[in-house]
Order: sequence, then C-alpha cells, then structure tokens
Amino acid sequence: MNAPATLAQKLVARAAGVPHVTPGTVVMCKVDLAMSHDSSGPRRVAPMLRELGARVWDPDKYVVVTDHYVPAGDAEAEQIVRFTRDWVHEAGLKHFIDGEGICHVVLPERGHVLPGRFIVGGDSHSPTGGAFGAYMFGIGATEMAGVLATGEIWLRVPQTIRLDWHGRLADGVCAKDMMLFLCAELGLAGGRYEAIEYTGEAVSALPMQERMTLTNMSTELGAQTGLIAPDATTLAWLAQAGVAGDTLAALDVLRWRGDDGAALLAHHRFDAAQLAPQVAAPHSPANSAAVDGAAGTPIEIAYLGACTGAKLEDLRMAARVLRGRRVAPGVSLRVAPASARDQQHAASEGTLAVLLDAGAELLPNACNACAGYGATRFPAHSRAIASTARNFAGRMGDAGSAVWLASPLTVAATAVTGRITDPRTLLA
Repeated sequence: MNAPATLAQKLVARAAGVPHVTPGTVVMCKVDLAMSHDSSGPRRVAPMLRELGARVWDPDKYVVVTDHYVPAGDAEAEQIVRFTRDWVHEAGLKHFIDGEGICHVVLPERGHVLPGRFIVGGDSHSPTGGAFGAYMFGIGATEMAGVLATGEIWLRVPQTIRLDWHGRLADGVCAKDMMLFLCAELGLAGGRYEAIEYTGEAVSALPMQERMTLTNMSTELGAQTGLIAPDATTLAWLAQAGVAGDTLAALDVLRWRGDDGAALLAHHRFDAAQLAPQVAAPHSPANSAAVDGAAGTPIEIAYLGACTGAKLEDLRMAARVLRGRRVAPGVSLRVAPASARDQQHAASEGTLAVLLDAGAELLPNACNACAGYGATRFPAHSRAIASTARNFAGRMGDAGSAVWLASPLTVAATAVTGRITDPRTLLA
C-alpha cells in the first residue's frame, strides 16, 4: 500500500504513468494539453521546431490564444498577430482562440482544463488551471518547443506547502485580498518553486473564478503551481462551460485530493474571518497591508483588468460598489473584461450597464495595461489602483507611474471617492 500522498504527487504520478512519486525525484510526464499566447507562442517556438524538423505532436492538444498584442497597436504587433494566425493554420491546430480574451480565462471557459490533467502553459500565470485540480504550470519557449515535438516534459516532483484558510471571508473581502495578504506574509519567494495547495472552509466556499485568482497568483508567491481539490462547484462550472456529461462523469473528482497524513514542506493556517481588504503599495505585491494603511491616497486611474481582476465574478463585485454611483471627478475608471464571453454575460445580466453608467471606459478583452502593451499603459507621474497581479515599476506603463494593487471591490470604491477607500464603507 502506498504512503499518503499530496494532491500534487497524485497528479504528477498519473502524468508519469506510475503508482506513486517521491518529492525531489525527476520523472518524465506526458502532457495532456499545452497552451501559448501570441507573445510566448508561435513566433518563438516555430523557428525551433523548424530547426528540429519537428511538427506539433498532437494538433488537438495545443491551444494558442491571442491576448497580448490584440488589438494590434503598431506595425510590430500586427506582424506578430499575423504570424501567429498564419502558423496556427499551417500547423493544423484544432484550437485557436483569437482576440476573445486572456488565455488563463478563456482556456478553462472553453472546457480545456479538467481535474486530473497535466498541462503546461507558455506564461508565468499558468497555475490558474490548478483551480480545477489540474497540475498546470508555466514554462519557457525552449521547454515548450520540446513539449510540442514530443508531448512530454521532465519534472522534479515538488513538495507541497498547504495554506489552510478556516472560517469565512467577511463581506467586502475576496480572493484577491487573500493573495495580497499571502504575498506580504510569505514573501515573493515563499512558494520555493514547489506546489501550493489551498484548503479550508473559506476556499471551498469560493466560486470557481475566485479560486482561479488564488491559483493564478501562486506565481507571485514563487510557487511552481497552485492547487485546489475539485468538488461539486468545479463540476457545476465545467458543465456550464459545456463539458460533456460523460466526460464529467468519468473525472472521479474524489480521487484528486491530498491524503490525510501526507508529508508537507510547510503547513500554514489562517483565519479568513479576520482578514481585512488589502492594498499593495508600489512597487511590489509584497508591499501589502490592510487598506487602512493606504486609505486616503489620491488616485487618478482605477483599472479593472487582467486575469486576476476582470472576470465575470470580478465585474460583479465592482458593480456592487458602483451601482447608483458615479466615478469621482478627475478619475478615469477603465474596465477590460477578461473574456468576450464574460463581457457578454455581464451585459446580459445588467452588470456591464452598472459599470458604464458609473462612467467606466470599456477596453478590449485582452491583457492591455497589465502586460504593458498597447495604448492603455499608464503615463509618467500617474497614480493608479489596479486589480492586476503585479505592480512592479514600469510594468504597466512609464517607470515614473505608481500602481497600488487591490481587489475589484477596493478599486471600484476608490474610483467613486477618488482616494483609496475601504469598500466595506460603501457596501454598508
């Protein structure tokens, strides 16, 4: 009988085709799915595949998304997007998501991310897929070329750091606050390039897109991946995303959870009920503290965007604050819904109208300022609050701009008052 195993060990063992794996050992894993975007994908891997004389090992298992360079803002961006489209056609890929949203959001919403799967992505925030109980992590272009040629990749079996959140989050506090708190508490290297597993009542109570925020920002903690055991919430979300019933029935989600007594590198416990809204001061997510410390700081730009801050759940949170209110004079509220489908849903249920009636400017379904591309970059000397994952100097605009990070609730509250504001004061 095998020793108790963590969720990460179980997922890696399946990919390696063995009954069990031991942390620290190296195994060869079969890849169920690979994903790249227009910046990390064809323009970088195509020359290497050409030099190797290789083709994509399975055109049904490589998904390419355009999200960084769309809409194209200059001739270079146009060339990159054109090359991406041409190569996808030439390679015969079955799944191309072109200008319809951010890769980390559109990939699961199309039903590509399933519990138990082993997935690689050409972007550092690829651990988003771990919200579904899949082992997903980011790799570079050279590693991606190897995966595309062979369908395999070697992996050092990770240790697991368990982050257990007991209790329930208070109204006005959300997954983004949990992650900003963890960035300050554990540091940007706290994940030690191992696997983080999120557990506890507070995590189980989160809807899927909030869970995606947790696993996405595992990258900010320096982890290789972030994982949440799948459950009924996972299956319901996948069914709504269009995953076939027979596929869902075969997933056996109870298999994908860590065993009691499994060895852990570390086990941290937090009380979700005691968590206040968090704000990260420039220029690091680790500069996080309760919102009171930054309250009153004047802001000119409020940005709701990115895979951590503009999904449907994020837009709904912002709308709770903005309903019946207007953006403060001198503040620009910019909203870039994370996917076209989320934007359409927000429009049909009235959420989008609330944001627009408050004075928001609607931006394309793309990475926009979060990735530092296009016309949405923040100008010199500007002061912004954003629902993005990172606020390093120069990332989202001129190096002279200053960006505070916060939840969609706090961003919306700040847009209304013109100063960093605890959203609970407006929700009340």
